[in-house]
Amino acid sequence: MKLKYWFKAFRLRTLPLSISCILMAFGLARINFKVDLIVLFLCLTTTILLQILSNLANDYGDGVRNTDQNRTGEQRMVQSGLISKQEMLSAVVVFSLLSFISGVILLYFSIGFQHILKLIFFLLLGVFSIWGAIKYTMGKSPYGYHGFGDVFVFIFFGLIGICGSYFLFTNDLSSIVFPGILVCGCLSVAVLNMNNMRDFESDKAAGKLTVVVRRGIKWAKFYHIFLISTAILAFASLFIINFKPMLLFGLFPVLILFINARKVLRTANCNELDSELKKIALSAFISSLIVAVAFI
Repeated sequence: MKLKYWFKAFRLRTLPLSISCILMAFGLARINFKVDLIVLFLCLTTTILLQILSNLANDYGDGVRNTDQNRTGEQRMVQSGLISKQEMLSAVVVFSLLSFISGVILLYFSIGFQHILKLIFFLLLGVFSIWGAIKYTMGKSPYGYHGFGDVFVFIFFGLIGICGSYFLFTNDLSSIVFPGILVCGCLSVAVLNMNNMRDFESDKAAGKLTVVVRRGIKWAKFYHIFLISTAILAFASLFIINFKPMLLFGLFPVLILFINARKVLRTANCNELDSELKKIALSAFISSLIVAVAFI
């Protein structure tokens, strides 16, 4: 049955990282506001659909270009021939529509259709998010192949993920979102950076000019330390903004991040970093969950 191949194409292990920004924004919003749980559910649903869309588009885009031919890590469905290019392209269209519909429903419950300017702005933001999910490796000039993946990941998982969700929860914006932007944005970029370190050789051979391919492994390792350090400092600032005893549990993901940073610096063969990807994603998820629970 192809169903199991579709679940592999969905890459469910990427979902905890993608919803981290929603949980973080929910926790920060709860400091001063009461949040509608329906809006929270719809934010999570829309984000999950966008992440699956991004994963399917990435599978298709890299499969068409044969980028995944000699990759390390999870098997890709188009490259392996388990799902055809046409089937994957159809799935990309379906999840684009589902993401848009879910986003419109979210806007109805959060903003309402009477606030036209806000509605138009968030509709455009939604379309931009769908474009970003697809354009990473699809199309004539995908930004993931030109070294802009890091920038867009920070924008989508940091700026838009935190600020957009916070506004949908509260219909307001505050400087309190800044630590959340740095925690979720930097850890998401760190996951991408580690992924690009692991795929350095195959990306270089395929002409995929990621930041790691452009700057080299040594630079990427110090870049990784910078991202991890920034995320840790940003999380620590939450203690100053509004201390809650629950935040002390954040020492656990911080410890994981320290161990990860040490492993990255000491690893000569970057193919061995595949198992470290989930540790960063797990740290982002746990940190965000702690913030969400702390301010309930």
